Amino acid sequence: MKENTGLGILAGGNWIIDNVKIVDVYPKEEKLANILRESTSNGGAPYNVLKAISKMGFQFPLKGIGAIGNDERGDYILNECRELQIDSSQIRKVDDTNTSYTDVMTVHGTGRRTFFHSRGANAYLDESYFNFSGCKTKIFHLGYLLLLDKLDTVGADGLTGAAKVLKEARQCGMITSADLVSEQSERFKTIIPLALQYVDILFVNEFEASMLTGIEICDDDGKCSVAKAYQAADAILNAGVRRWVIIHFPKGAIALNKSGEKLFQPSVKMPAEKIKGSVGAGDAFAAGVLAGVHEDWTMAKSLLLGVNVAAASLMDASSSESIVSWQECLKLGADFDYNMD
Repeated sequence: MKENTGLGILAGGNWIIDNVKIVDVYPKEEKLANILRESTSNGGAPYNVLKAISKMGFQFPLKGIGAIGNDERGDYILNECRELQIDSSQIRKVDDTNTSYTDVMTVHGTGRRTFFHSRGANAYLDESYFNFSGCKTKIFHLGYLLLLDKLDTVGADGLTGAAKVLKEARQCGMITSADLVSEQSERFKTIIPLALQYVDILFVNEFEASMLTGIEICDDDGKCSVAKAYQAADAILNAGVRRWVIIHFPKGAIALNKSGEKLFQPSVKMPAEKIKGSVGAGDAFAAGVLAGVHEDWTMAKSLLLGVNVAAASLMDASSSESIVSWQECLKLGADFDYNMD
C-alpha cells in the first residue's frame, strides 16, 4: 500500500430513501397501529455518512458511488447531493428498476425500529461502478456489507466483490473503512471474513460483533459488557482487520487496534424527551469518527465526536436532519454529560 496523500472521503454502497413512519405501537399480525407522523429522508451508509459530514461543516471533498433507479427517488438523491456539494458523478441510474427504499416503522414511546426494505438498484451495484483512477481521496467507506447482492457474491478467486473493491482502494493508498447490516444469518461468518484483510477500520454494532465472533456482548436485558466488546474486537482484529475495530452500542463505543490500544467512549446521556428516533445513529457515529480520522485527530477525539454526532441525530426521526456543525454537536456532551454508569 502506497503512502496516502489524498484529501476527502469517498463513500460507496447502499443509496436508499427512508420512509420513516412514527407509530404508536408495533402491531401483531392482522392488528392495527396508528401512524402519528411520517417523513422522507436519506438512508444507506454512503448517503447518511456523506450528508452528516456535510452538515457538520467540514470543507474537504465528499464523493459518492452507487446505483439508483431512473425515478423520482433517484432524482431526490441527486438533487440533495448537489445541495450538499457531494460529487455524484459515480452514482449511476439503472433502468427498469426502482431506487432502493426502506419503510422504517419507529415506535413513538421506545424509538425501536422495524425495517421493510426494497433492494432495488442497489442489487445491481458491482465492481464496475467503482473507479479509483487518480487516487486523490484519503478515505474510502463501504456499506452495508450483506445488503449488496453483487458485492456480497463470492467469485472463483474466493473473494467477494466487496473484498476486491476494498483491496483496490487500499492499493490506491486510501484508508478503507466498512460497515455491515444487522442481518440474522450465518452469512456473517462466511461472507464478511473474506473482506476483512482489506479493511483498515471496521464499524459494527453489538449484534453484528456477536454474529461475527460468537461472543455475546449483551445480556438478556440488553446490558452490554465493555470487557466482552473488547474480546469481540480482538477476535475480529485477529480475523484480518488491519487497524481499528470499533464497536458501538447504546451506552457508548469501544475501539481496539493492532497495537493493543483500548479506548472506551461513553455515549451522550440524552434526555428521553429529546429523542425522536434512532434511525441512522450508527452512520452518524461513523461519520463523526471518519471526519476525525480524515483531520488526523486522535482516535479518542474521533470517538468523542462520533458519539456526539450520533446524539444529535437522535433529535429527529430521520437519519440526519438534526445534525448540526461539529462544534455544536460536541456541546451536547458538555450540556447533558455522558453515560458513565
